[in-house]
Formats: sequence, structure tokens, C-alpha cells
Amino acid sequence: MSAPSIAQQIDDFNAGFEAQIGDRLAAVFSDEQSELRAAGVPISALGANDTAPDADLLTVEGETVSFSSVRDDAVTVVVFYRGAWCPYCNITLRTYQRDLLPALEERGAQLVAVSPQTADGTAQSQTNGALGFTVLSDPGNILANRFGIVTEPSGHAQQAHTELGFAVSDSNADATARVPFPSVYVIDGAGRIRFADIHVDYTSRTEVTDIVSAVDSLDDN
Repeated sequence: MSAPSIAQQIDDFNAGFEAQIGDRLAAVFSDEQSELRAAGVPISALGANDTAPDADLLTVEGETVSFSSVRDDAVTVVVFYRGAWCPYCNITLRTYQRDLLPALEERGAQLVAVSPQTADGTAQSQTNGALGFTVLSDPGNILANRFGIVTEPSGHAQQAHTELGFAVSDSNADATARVPFPSVYVIDGAGRIRFADIHVDYTSRTEVTDIVSAVDSLDDN
């Protein structure tokens, strides 16, 4: 029996989550997702054949490293996610740990996840998901902004978050609610983006098979 897709896992999660939070809050998040889909991918977002930008990031130990040094001329799959507070991110990262990481290792590629959380929040993501790949903090969304993929939850969504007992700004290193659109980029050894998949609706994510296909296609170009 094959492992469930990310979409299947999210559908299962949503059924229970919406029942738990009630119709009113579920409608707030549904409206936000509809608005995000209507706005679409920002024109500033980098795509295939663009050069990957650089920025300083933080390790889980709080040490500064550059994105370029982390890539280190290796084929790199970089996953931008919102934070450990986001259940959709946690589903995705756990699936990537289980199904994507082994496939990338077989192909000599590496997996890196980036969020605007504090280093402590990044460590929480790594621990909660038992992640065996590099997880980094992007304070102030500097790298995500250079990729052109930064957004912010709507005011109504932030109020709903407060009702549920948390605030995105409490998790972020810069104390704002700004987050990246969940995105996956495949970057070749020369630093060129070869695949970009940006999800403006944060309940939708890039499936493992799509990422592996993108990595495999590097040999054809």
C-alpha cells in the first residue's frame, strides 16, 4: 500500500480541524484561502532560470550561515514553510522526511527547509518532525523576500489565530506576522533555479513525486 499523498493527509486533517474550531472560524480561514488564490502568485516571485539569491540564515544553534554556503554547489531542494505552528507545514515536512529525503539522497541532492521563525522555533520544527535534513531560520524573511514570496495572514485570520491561542508574530524572529508562501525550489549546482512551485493557498503543498521528477529532469537539460 502506497503512502498517502500530502493532499490526502491535509484533507483528513481539515475534516477534524474544522469540526474542532467550528463553522465561524473555519469560514474565516476559508475566506482567506479564497482571497489568496484570487490574488495569485506575485509577479515578483522568482521562477525557473532565475539565479538563486543569497542571504544570511541561522542554524538551530543560532549560528549564522549563508544560503550559498549551505547549497555549496550541490543540487538543492529548498522548502519555504511558515513555521512549527502551522499544521500543514508539519504534515509536509514529515512527509518529506519519510518519502522525499531518501529519494534525494539516492540522487546526491540535498534538502533544506527555511522559515522566518526564531532559531528555537526552527529547532522545534526539527524535533517535532524528527527531521534529518537541514532546517534554517530566515530572520525578517530576507531570503524569502529576495525570492519574492513573502505574504502575511489577513487581519481576520490573525484575529482567529488569537482566538485559538497563538500569534504568528510570537514565533517569528522579527516579531511580525510576515511569512513565505509555501514554496519549493530546485536549484542546480551552478545556483540556477530549475523548478519553482509556489502555493499561495497554504493548505496546498508540493507533492514528493513532483519534486523527484524535477530533480530527475536536471539530467535531461
